[in-house]
Amino acid sequence: MKNLFKLSKITSLIVLTSIALPTYANTESKTTLDFNLRYEGVQQDNLLKDASALTLRSRLNFTSASYKGFSGVIEFEDSRQVAGVDSYNDTVDNNPLYSVIADPQTTELDQAFVKYHSDKFTAKLGRQVIALDNQRFIGHVGWRQDRQTFDALTFNANVAANLKASYSYINKRNRIFAQDKDLHSNDHLLNLSYQTGFGTLNGYSYLLEVDEGIDNRLDTYGINFKGKRDKFAYYTEFATQQSQTNTTDYSATYIAIEGAYSFETITAKLGIEQLGSDNAMYGFSTPLATLHKFNGWADQFLATPNEGLVDLYAAISGNILGGKWTFAYHDYSADEATQSVDDLGNEINAVYSKKFAKNYTAGIKYAMYSAGDAGAGKVDTDKIWLWIAAKF
Repeated sequence: MKNLFKLSKITSLIVLTSIALPTYANTESKTTLDFNLRYEGVQQDNLLKDASALTLRSRLNFTSASYKGFSGVIEFEDSRQVAGVDSYNDTVDNNPLYSVIADPQTTELDQAFVKYHSDKFTAKLGRQVIALDNQRFIGHVGWRQDRQTFDALTFNANVAANLKASYSYINKRNRIFAQDKDLHSNDHLLNLSYQTGFGTLNGYSYLLEVDEGIDNRLDTYGINFKGKRDKFAYYTEFATQQSQTNTTDYSATYIAIEGAYSFETITAKLGIEQLGSDNAMYGFSTPLATLHKFNGWADQFLATPNEGLVDLYAAISGNILGGKWTFAYHDYSADEATQSVDDLGNEINAVYSKKFAKNYTAGIKYAMYSAGDAGAGKVDTDKIWLWIAAKF
C-alpha cells in the first residue's frame, strides 16, 4: 500500500485527465484562486520574545470537467512571509527566542486527486482534504496558512434512504508544518451517518498508526448526535480511545454536550467538553483534528494534558454592521486532578469578520488566556489576528 499513492503517478493521471476531459465532458472545468493575508501577534508571560508574523497564503485550484462521472483536481498552495515581519518561531526554520506562530514558508502540492461520482457512490484517489463531522477528530486545520491534507483513498456511499457511509485509507498525513514534518501513516477512517426525525446520528471508528518505524496504535470508537428544533440546537458525543506502543497501554473517554438557542439577532451557546485521562498519565488525543476550533483560540491545549481536560464554555454570536461577531469564555480544569495540577486556567475569545465587494473578507480576532496552576506548565498568553482574504 505504500506505493499506492506515489505522487508522480497521481500527478500524471490528474494532468492527463484535466487535458482530456474538457473536450468530451458534460460540465465545464473550473479554476479558482484565493489569497489570505494575515498578521498574527503573540505575547506570552515567559522568557520568549513577543512574536509577530505577516504572511500571505496563495492557493490555485483547477477542477477538470466531468466525463462519465470522472473528474480531476490539482491544487497548489504557497505561504510567504511579507514585508520582513517574521519575528517568530515557525516550527520549521525555527527562531527559538520567539513564541510559536505555526505558519512556515512553503510551496506545496495541496491537492491532486481523481474522483468518480454517481448518484449513490463517490470515490477519490490521491491527495485530498478530509473533514468528518465537526472536525473534532478529522479535519483540514484550515485556520493555518498551510492546511492539512491526506494522501488517501476515500469512498462515500448512500447506503439507504437515510444512511450514508464513508471510508478512507490514509498512507500520508500532509500536516501544517511544511513537507519536512509530514508523516507516513496507516490510518483507517470509517464513518456512518443516519438521518432521523430529530437529527443526525453518527457512528465512527478511527484507527490511526504512524508508519515511521515506531510501534504504535491509536484506536477511537464513538457516536454523536446533532439536531435542531425550532430555535434550539443540540449536540452530544461520546467516544472511547485506546493508545498503545511497545511500552505503554492507555485508555480514555471523550464526552461533549452542547446546546444553543437563537433569539432574534443573537445566538447563545453553552457547552462542556471532557477529554478524559488515564490516571493522570495520558490525555485523550485527537492528532488529526482541526484543533484551533476547540478549547480556545489561544491554542494552549493542542495536546491534551496527561491529567485530561474539562472545558466549560459559553458563547454569544450575532450580526452587526453587515458582519458576524462572536464572544466566548472558557473555563479549564483537569479531568483527573493531581496535587499540582487542577485549575488549568480560563480564556476569553472574540472575533469580527465581514464580507465586502463580493470577493473579499476582512476580520479581527483576539484570544486572552490566563494560566491556572503553576504545575500545569502554562503561561498567560495573548494573541491577535488581522486579515484580509480574496477569492476569485
